Amino acid sequence: MGLLIAACASLTVWLWLTLAQGMFWRTDTRLPPRTAPARWPSVAVVVPARDEAEVLPRSLASLLAQDYPGEAGIVLVDDGSTDGTAALARRLAAEQPGLPLTVLTPSDPPPGWTGKLWALRHGITHATRSAADTPEYLLLTDADIAHEPDSLRELVAAATTGGLDLVSQMARLRVESVWERLVVPAFVYFFAQLYPFRRINRPASRTAAAAGGCVLLRTEAAVRAGIPDSIRQAVIDDVALARAVRRSGGRIWLGLAERVDSVRPYPALADLWRMVSRSAYAQLRHRPLLLAGTVAGLVLVYLVPPAALLAGLAAGRPAVAAAGGAAWLLMAGTYLPMLRYYRQPAALAPLLPFTALLYLLMTVDSAVQHYRGRGAAWKGRTYARPGDA
Repeated sequence: MGLLIAACASLTVWLWLTLAQGMFWRTDTRLPPRTAPARWPSVAVVVPARDEAEVLPRSLASLLAQDYPGEAGIVLVDDGSTDGTAALARRLAAEQPGLPLTVLTPSDPPPGWTGKLWALRHGITHATRSAADTPEYLLLTDADIAHEPDSLRELVAAATTGGLDLVSQMARLRVESVWERLVVPAFVYFFAQLYPFRRINRPASRTAAAAGGCVLLRTEAAVRAGIPDSIRQAVIDDVALARAVRRSGGRIWLGLAERVDSVRPYPALADLWRMVSRSAYAQLRHRPLLLAGTVAGLVLVYLVPPAALLAGLAAGRPAVAAAGGAAWLLMAGTYLPMLRYYRQPAALAPLLPFTALLYLLMTVDSAVQHYRGRGAAWKGRTYARPGDA
């Protein structure tokens, strides 16, 4: 009886997710309709970088090659790199004509700041140091993100046409290794389930999120929202940034990218594990009750359906098998559009429960590492939760 109740509960959740959670499973939210502005506004591209020499030849080269009709420049902030990131950036700029590049090397972040946001602060301060030359927009982009030559132009056109203060695109992540194919599309699928793009893009919505790899931000909106100082402790800085902009009255937009790609490889499961576990417990605000609820929710929503189907078939309980199978079918069906977006075979859709189990274990590991004093660790730095900073 208990398994039947659990299977029916899971099916109910999947019916609600499919029909009432902002159509999170659709992947057609791309840059909104746009036209070229009469005057192209000035833009400063700010790139925080820490030990990024491996990816800069593709990512920075793509920024230097931007075909932007207005005034634009790049500020790369070397956040304590030990692999020659700053020297490589200068060499790439010297070898490739294009947008002008400035390389900054600030001191280590003080207590209460994450390294990325401290780097962004220096880059934004440098770009806006003169009132007469303050850029009208800031493109905040990660050092592992490659942009097609028209990326900046299209982002600015979308912002000016729609009167948007923040335009963010979730870069298409790399999917080449076996583990990338299994884990990466699900990562974006789970994100969209938590933060449905259509709901975010409604002006009156309270849901807010952005994708930190590609954020075009109106400078006035950044000042109004106190960016980045107001979110200086945020480990999940992109969501915090979008919330700050929305709270200050700004209009935001988030969608999937077509011509913006992450070039960072995650060839092994351990690489993907670190990517997720470093911030999973921070997403739960370091609260054990939220962790327990998340684990229970993942089990009910993703693990009960296949268990109910198999147990129902084995025990000759058709009602249990039918409820579990229907829930699993909805799960796989809503995952298919994301697999198509990532050009992956539909055969991966039924494997989503296994991937969800991996994410469950990553989330638990994130909490364990936090209580061992190694939580929110990234590239040699470990950040305390905001209340402890």
